[in-house]
Amino acid sequence: MKWRGGRESEHVEDRRAQGGGFGRGLPRLGGGGRGIGLGTIVVALLAGWIFGINPLTVLGVLGGGPGLEVAQPGPAPAPPADDEQARFVSVVLASTEDVWTPIFRTGNAVYQPPKLALFRGATPTACGTGQSAMGPFYCPGDARVYIDLEFFDTLHRRLGAPGDFAQAYVIAHEVGHHVQNLLGLTAKVEAARRSQSEAQANAMSVRLELQADCFAGLWAHHSQRGRNWLEAGDLEEALNAAAQIGDDTLQRKSQGTVVPESFTHGTSAQRMQWFRRGYDSGRMADCDTFR
Repeated sequence: MKWRGGRESEHVEDRRAQGGGFGRGLPRLGGGGRGIGLGTIVVALLAGWIFGINPLTVLGVLGGGPGLEVAQPGPAPAPPADDEQARFVSVVLASTEDVWTPIFRTGNAVYQPPKLALFRGATPTACGTGQSAMGPFYCPGDARVYIDLEFFDTLHRRLGAPGDFAQAYVIAHEVGHHVQNLLGLTAKVEAARRSQSEAQANAMSVRLELQADCFAGLWAHHSQRGRNWLEAGDLEEALNAAAQIGDDTLQRKSQGTVVPESFTHGTSAQRMQWFRRGYDSGRMADCDTFR
C-alpha cells in the first residue's frame, strides 16, 4: 500500500500521553451515580472479545442503567510528526474524508468527518470508558473513532491478519459506522433493537456491521481510483482481515464452538462478501444490508 506522502487528516487526536486505566475513568450510570464494578467490566470485555458485542453496550445493560456518563478529557494534541504508525492512520483517515465528502455532496448533504482518538489502555468517551481490550470502536455520542495502536499488532499476531491494508480496512470499517450515524441508520437500528428479542436484536446488529464492511469496501474502491495506491496482495489482506474477525471464526478460536444466534457482526464469509461487494461496486445503493 503506497500511503507515504499522502495527505494527513487534521482530525487525529493523540491521547496516548494521558494514560488511562480503572479508577477515575470508570463510567458511572446516568443519573444514579452508582459505579460499575471491575467484575462487570471484565464480563463486558469478554463479551466483546468472544461474541463481538460492543462492550460499551454491555456495560450499560449489565449496570442496569439507561446510559453511561464519563467526564471528557480536554483537547488532545495531534500526534508527533515522526510517529510512523500515527502518520499512517492520519493518511488513511484523510482518504476516507476525500471519499465520503463528494459522495455526501452528490446527495446534497455535507459530510462531517469524525475525529480519531489514539489512546493507550483506557480513555473516557461519550459512550463510557473505552478499553484497549475492546479493539477499535466508534462512539456515536462524540462522533469519534477510538484506536489503541497496539491492536494492529494483535491483528497480525493473534488474529492472523497482517498487512497495512488490513489495518486500513479496520479504520475504514469504523468510519463506516460514522457514516451510518450521520445517515440516521444507527439510531433507527438501536430503536428497533430495544423492542426485539435478543436473537432479533443480534440479527439487526449483524446487518449494521455488514453494511459498515460494505462501506469500507466502497471506500477502498474510490480511494484506489483516486490514488492508485494498492499493491499486489493488498486486497487479499483486507479480505483476510474480514475473515479472521467473523463471529464464527472468533468463537471457534476462543471457545471451540459456534453459536449462530449470538452473532452480532456476521460470519467470515458474510464479512468478506460485503466488503468485496462494496469494493466491486463503489455504490452506496449496493450496500443496503437491510433489504
